[in-house]
Amino acid sequence: MTVWDDGGSLGGQVILVHGTLSWGQASFVGQRGLGRDRRILVVDRRGFGESPDTEMSDYDVDADDVIGLMDKPSHLVGHSYGGVVAMLAAGRRPELVASLALIEPAALAVATSDPVVAKSLEGNRRYWPSTQSMTAEEYLKVVWGDQPVPEPYEWSLRAAGSALHERPCWNADVPLEPIRSATYPKLVLAGTWETAPADYRAAAGEALIATSKFIAAQTGATFIQVEGADHSPHQQRPDEVNQLLLDLWQQADAPPGSGSTQRRALRSDDGAE
Repeated sequence: MTVWDDGGSLGGQVILVHGTLSWGQASFVGQRGLGRDRRILVVDRRGFGESPDTEMSDYDVDADDVIGLMDKPSHLVGHSYGGVVAMLAAGRRPELVASLALIEPAALAVATSDPVVAKSLEGNRRYWPSTQSMTAEEYLKVVWGDQPVPEPYEWSLRAAGSALHERPCWNADVPLEPIRSATYPKLVLAGTWETAPADYRAAAGEALIATSKFIAAQTGATFIQVEGADHSPHQQRPDEVNQLLLDLWQQADAPPGSGSTQRRALRSDDGAE
């Protein structure tokens, strides 16, 4: 875990939880400046970054690890696989959550009433067994193709190996009622995916957008789509996402009855298609 703390004293601490095939600082490099005002804990999930090795990365274990860091009310931010982890942690210990922000949470199993999500989940379950015979090097090539692999290469290689032996987050049965009934402010972000390759959007993007919308609707969260981004809006549009996070945290910090200062996020259709 990395701590970003440049002397800020506003509100509760922030916990950032990365997705798969990455690690904390690589995933959230665009959020580094947020440490000016708040203490930020940048998690490396087990098997990723500087964390200990594990036989199998597991969102349930990761959620307990996150809860272990919540020694005070905390703002949780989770991306993709990390979104599933953040949801589980928030549902288990709502009294320790100051706010919850999910960036394209990959909890497809909770949204299978949507036919787009159901089709994508079926495809994931059919494809996943074919990856189990791959080496980490082969899996990196499949994922990144001709694009540059994030540095250091050894960490990307380790992330690929861990990803090949993790409990698939898209199968997670995440209870939504504990999040829905909680009073802390909630935000769900997704990309618009209009700049992504058509096959990538068809294979993953449409289902992730639909899942994000479903989770927002079922938990009472604000849903916002970030234009010009696909699966990683916090990396592709960091300034916009950082402002949305700051607004959410300011809303959470406001005394009861004082009114929300998070004007943009009060409209659940803001930025949505």
